[in-house]
Amino acid sequence: MMTRINLTLSKENLHQLISGDDQGMAMLLKEVLDQVLEHQRTEQVDADHYERTADRKGYRNGYKFRDLTTRVGRINLRIPQIRDGKFSTELFQRYQRNEQALVLTLMEMVVNGVSTRKIARITEELCGTEFSASTVSNLCKRLDPIVKGWNERNLDGQAFPFVLVDAIVIKIREDGRVRPHSVLIAIGINELGHREILGMQIGNSETEASWTEFFNTLKARGLSRVDLIVSDDHGGLVQAIQTCFQGVAWQRCQTHFTKNILDACPKKLQAQIKGRLCTVFEASDIETSRKLARDIADEFIEKAPKAVETLESGFDDATAVLALPEYYRKKLRTTNSVERLNEKIRRRERVIRIFPNSDSALRLIGAILVEKHEEWSAGRRYFDMKEYWVWKNKQKSTGKIENRIRA
Repeated sequence: MMTRINLTLSKENLHQLISGDDQGMAMLLKEVLDQVLEHQRTEQVDADHYERTADRKGYRNGYKFRDLTTRVGRINLRIPQIRDGKFSTELFQRYQRNEQALVLTLMEMVVNGVSTRKIARITEELCGTEFSASTVSNLCKRLDPIVKGWNERNLDGQAFPFVLVDAIVIKIREDGRVRPHSVLIAIGINELGHREILGMQIGNSETEASWTEFFNTLKARGLSRVDLIVSDDHGGLVQAIQTCFQGVAWQRCQTHFTKNILDACPKKLQAQIKGRLCTVFEASDIETSRKLARDIADEFIEKAPKAVETLESGFDDATAVLALPEYYRKKLRTTNSVERLNEKIRRRERVIRIFPNSDSALRLIGAILVEKHEEWSAGRRYFDMKEYWVWKNKQKSTGKIENRIRA
């Protein structure tokens, strides 16, 4: 049976419709939806107003009112009620789905670095009603359980032979003052060769205490069977690695190490020494690399003594990766992959500049990392680990033989 809808418009409403005024469209939409809802109640009661029938399934019981946000503005609908029963309509289920889609869109905009003020203006254009910056922020708090669940997920049950760590400094407003904070980030390469972002933590600074707390949190979640950690030569970080991962090899980032050496030598020699350092790091084995480093030291000890001293003191840490099969060395000799991730965060963080609190920083940066983590999980493997496990088993076998010989 076709539903008939009767509309009565005043001259003012008609003029608003003709002129394209959203208010006129909103009143027209309200009238139509009110009648649709009333018709749905009639179908559910199975009787018209004042109709006496044995098939009646209930009695009308007035109205409640509910706002609905639409493209032409917010309208106040009359929701029919049924005595001793519950009126049901799909209208608000559809509204909730649309609202959910809107919230997801807002979250995506926030993650991509759009400011809440810009989002408020965009949603006003889209929805015909104003969304304040605080409303957008409150909606985006729905990201919190997602980020928290990801950042606290269980890592147990698989090995992470390679771990890369780094930090990025951001600004957070606290107690009326803007203070720098460090976002500590760890990337792991699991036993199957896939990259994962293991987690993040916001600390007051890159101190040994902050890094130790972060590493202990990762270990408590199940991070284990780590063979190599790659990082910059930050004092607090290196000390924390030595404390939390005893027996694990540490690879000093060769990019930062090269910069340290070049900063310590005369500018006119920098290009020459940089070219020579490349041959040191790309050598086929540790013996060849050590010989090439010694040649540099012999040649430049008089011209650039501080640079030579830096090279000699950090050589072993910067060439730890040479113990691995050649296939794995290039991607593990620097923290470049973490640096690229940091730059992705930085591009979006620049829009905000100063986070209003730690929760907002955790929300935005965490959402970015969750997004990247899912992208890596669905992508191709970072490493084929077959050669590594063959090498690893051979190392274990050699160690057992050496122990028997010593005994």
